[in-house]
Amino acid sequence: MLGTLGPVLVAIALLGAACGSNGGQHSASASSPASTLPGTTGASGSTRSPAANLAAAHVALETVATLEQPLAIAVRPGDPALYVAEKVGRVVALADGTEPRTVLDLTGQVSLGGEQGLLGLAFSPDARFLYVDFTDTNGDTHVTEFRFGDGGADASSRREVLFVPQPFSNHNGGALAFGPDGYLYVALGDGGSGGDPYGNGQSLSTPLGKILRISPRPSEGRPYGIPRDNPFVGRVGAKPEIWDYGLRNPWRFSFDRQTGDLWIGDVGQTDWEEVDVERAGSPGGLNFGWNRYEGSHPYLGSDDPTGLTMPVYEYPHDGAVCSITGGYVYRGAAIPDLVGAYVFGDYCAGELEAFVLRDGRPTGRRLLGLRVDGLASFGEDAEGELYVCALSGEVLKLVPAEG
Repeated sequence: MLGTLGPVLVAIALLGAACGSNGGQHSASASSPASTLPGTTGASGSTRSPAANLAAAHVALETVATLEQPLAIAVRPGDPALYVAEKVGRVVALADGTEPRTVLDLTGQVSLGGEQGLLGLAFSPDARFLYVDFTDTNGDTHVTEFRFGDGGADASSRREVLFVPQPFSNHNGGALAFGPDGYLYVALGDGGSGGDPYGNGQSLSTPLGKILRISPRPSEGRPYGIPRDNPFVGRVGAKPEIWDYGLRNPWRFSFDRQTGDLWIGDVGQTDWEEVDVERAGSPGGLNFGWNRYEGSHPYLGSDDPTGLTMPVYEYPHDGAVCSITGGYVYRGAAIPDLVGAYVFGDYCAGELEAFVLRDGRPTGRRLLGLRVDGLASFGEDAEGELYVCALSGEVLKLVPAEG
């Protein structure tokens, strides 16, 4: 397994968990906001939440556990444990005062390529089911359901919810989350290679390059249901599961637990990394532009941005950065000056950053003075406190700095 080969190989292994196909060296300090272009649909309005005082926020990282390539975090309603997906195929429970406990083991059933493996997990709102997103040994995507109890996942209850063939080994997405509406949202990249050669991002006939929205329990003879208010229900030639499209590799999305807004970190090609926002109450159907646009910049085809939703924030490839790792809007109590700020980072640079969205534009952007090698993912516990997964093995908690 890659995790046994040391941090250098580990860092190489998931460079594509987000990377543009041509890599690139970039500087987080050179970040710049994207503007909402004329004729586009942008995220607008105020933050609808208390403003963070980022200049006064002093934070540190505290090691919670050391695992094998931790890659995603979830909480189960009513359960004090923190659940972590390891890229190699295990789900591990972390609880205060106890050793990490494996509650699901799919090792040997998942592919271990750089952007493959066990990529996401989520618990149903009633806490009865665990859903995982993984790539199998052929490299194809599965979203699979398990009944879940005090002893962990019931392997005998395994049920496939969604299967998506993958044409290439990269850009698998993999994040899962239940939205405030109770539906399961599934992130899928454009299928890989470079430049989206099949045009999947802009095609409504494929789930690739999309965020899907489904009711994951069986319905009408299908393994999952389609919400009737999904934006493309009834449209000829369109997949009714699609919620939003025009994404390259949404490497981590999250819902603001206070406002319900959807935040997406979408990995760029060779020039720009971006953060997209969809306001709560949106009817869906947003087109985030790929592969017509990379960030707010024309990439392929028409340079007419009409009908596209531009990023609220983007940063260029001009230094040590390479691939965005999307995070969360902080809603915890431990760091009051950070409340309302979106915390995220870049896989290569490893520096944690934050900004507040006000009137559709990022304000007060700040590097938090923390660096994580192999910054693969963020997570949130039941109280809204934030965690970071380092592919080298550490699960870290964001805490107030002393002094």
